[in-house]
Amino acid sequence: MSQAAAWPVATPVRTSRLLLEPLSAEHAVEAFPLFDDERLHVWTGGRPPSPDELRERFRRQAVGHSPDGRQGWLNWLLRRAGDRKLVGTVQATLTRPGPDGFDAELAWLVAVPYQGLGYGYEGAQAMADWLRSYGVNRLAAHIHPAHDASIRIARALGLAATDAVSGEGEVLWRDRG
Repeated sequence: MSQAAAWPVATPVRTSRLLLEPLSAEHAVEAFPLFDDERLHVWTGGRPPSPDELRERFRRQAVGHSPDGRQGWLNWLLRRAGDRKLVGTVQATLTRPGPDGFDAELAWLVAVPYQGLGYGYEGAQAMADWLRSYGVNRLAAHIHPAHDASIRIARALGLAATDAVSGEGEVLWRDRG
């Protein structure tokens, strides 16, 4: 079995308020207007992608693994369960630190109109629970030290800040795994 074929595949997840829907390239058309917002890049840098860039990004991510097969990629859209309105995304990049299980680097994004309503935490927690059920041993996230909302989510997930800082100034948060 190839390394790429051995990664878990994202499946639908439901919480009391959210549906986590596995990402596909077709979601880019719906997602573009919501994510075409400079405010979403304050902490991560960059700029909103064009419609074509977003479609290409979603196409690459939906494959489920890096081109060389060394990482697994799991991506979900966050939808409100009641009206199926798109509110954000969650994602996990998986690695194999050893022969048993996986480690996951988490990320979450909530569109500006839906921030502050608990969707980021609820989606990230549902993803973390799903990951644990598929053999993930350790969770981590890189977070800008001034991004209070993401820090609150990381703490609620049981992650703690480390002394490690990326080249972009983001602090590595980890669980005890």
